[in-house]
Amino acid sequence: MAPDPVEIERERRRWRALPRERPARIQRPGPGQESVWDYPRPPRVEGIVRRLRVELGGRVLAETVRAWRVIETSSPPVYYFPPADVRTEFLEPSPRSSLCEWKGLARYWSVRIGDRLAADAVWGYPEPDPGYDAIRDHLAFFPGRMDVCSVDGEPVLAQPGEYYGGWISAELVGPFKGEPGSETW
Repeated sequence: MAPDPVEIERERRRWRALPRERPARIQRPGPGQESVWDYPRPPRVEGIVRRLRVELGGRVLAETVRAWRVIETSSPPVYYFPPADVRTEFLEPSPRSSLCEWKGLARYWSVRIGDRLAADAVWGYPEPDPGYDAIRDHLAFFPGRMDVCSVDGEPVLAQPGEYYGGWISAELVGPFKGEPGSETW
């Protein structure tokens, strides 16, 4: 199902009309670090060549060195894996969907490995909006719903909150959207 262009434009106008604040306690990046406050809005898609790995239930669910990352102001990167690098036989379609005012309509999957179910733990954009075609049919993982997600062997932390799926690695400084009080960021 294609997203409704009228709904997307309404959401974009609503987003642009919201008052935005920057938190008083933005951390300064040190050598080799990035601040999520230097990331752009609208979000930007970047190709990366880093080893990304996702594990659940004692299995490697996804591993790649050819992903895309989407970066956006105040959020840690979200990594999108090529479907060929994901064990899709463990994915079950979910009825859940969500709308990003930039990327379009997202579709979700749950992960089932044996008796273990990670509900709505994976998402992607089968028909992304213009500017985001690079992530078409690629898959992103909520790190808080997996056992381990890692970047170059370093386990990451999950972005705060239930809605966001960013991966927080040691090279990132925040604060990060999703923390209590971040609703106006």
